[in-house]
Amino acid sequence: MLKRFVPANYLPYYQLMRVDRPVGTLLLLWPTYMALFLAADGAPSWQNLVIFTLGVFLMRSAGCVINDYADRNVDAHVTRTAQRPLASGSITSQKALKLFAMLVALAFAVVLLTNKLTVLLSVGALLLASVYPFMKRYTHLPQVVLGAAFAWAVPMAFAAELNTVPSEAWLLYAVVVLWAVIYDTFYAMADLEDDLKIGVKSTAVLFGPLAPGIILMMQVVMVAMLLLLGQRFELGAFFFVAVVITAGLFIYQQWLIRQQHPKPFAAFLNNQWVGLALFLGIALAQWL
Repeated sequence: MLKRFVPANYLPYYQLMRVDRPVGTLLLLWPTYMALFLAADGAPSWQNLVIFTLGVFLMRSAGCVINDYADRNVDAHVTRTAQRPLASGSITSQKALKLFAMLVALAFAVVLLTNKLTVLLSVGALLLASVYPFMKRYTHLPQVVLGAAFAWAVPMAFAAELNTVPSEAWLLYAVVVLWAVIYDTFYAMADLEDDLKIGVKSTAVLFGPLAPGIILMMQVVMVAMLLLLGQRFELGAFFFVAVVITAGLFIYQQWLIRQQHPKPFAAFLNNQWVGLALFLGIALAQWL
């Protein structure tokens, strides 16, 4: 919809940053908000809410740019990604790198509005975001690196609110890493045939036909970790209702990938509702 308002010469940059595909931003935003609300007992500062919302958008956009730069010679051979700006040649590699540098610089400028600990932690976010796109060449576990990158907003949010990162924050970090492995394996399953042809590695390739069962086990573990999280942060009934909703969404995702004609990408997209449910559960548990 927003494409209508984007000048034609800027449209490739808009697409390169995936502004037209906000699901990835939401999958990063919900855990960030969870961490802010847990750290601040349901009342994070407006300054931190604005800072982290902008930071999520900028770093997710930067991650998409560097990911497409890393995959520029691969995407052209994958049906779903062949028309991406770098693969199609509508943007040069040099311009993509300049855009990446600009987005990272803006994100760092935003982080400078927080405290010293958060600024130091932001270096880890940049390293993880920069390394992840290249991992699929060397390991079948790039989804774990993606999870580590997406979850890094958790300790940063705690640091921004508390100027420290308590041990409970790392439990949420582990939950987010596991969740990212789950949904990004769905994403990789959608490209499995193309990835096998061109030699790209992923958990979907590693798990093969066992992927639905392994994902189910990870989903069960994640639900158990969420229950422990609720106990550690002394969250009330609203959070546990959110965990039940999450379990129901996981069951639905399993149904999506176990049909005669599986829909792994639909299962991936469904995880935006998992994030929303868990965030609302945390917020309502603290407010009420």
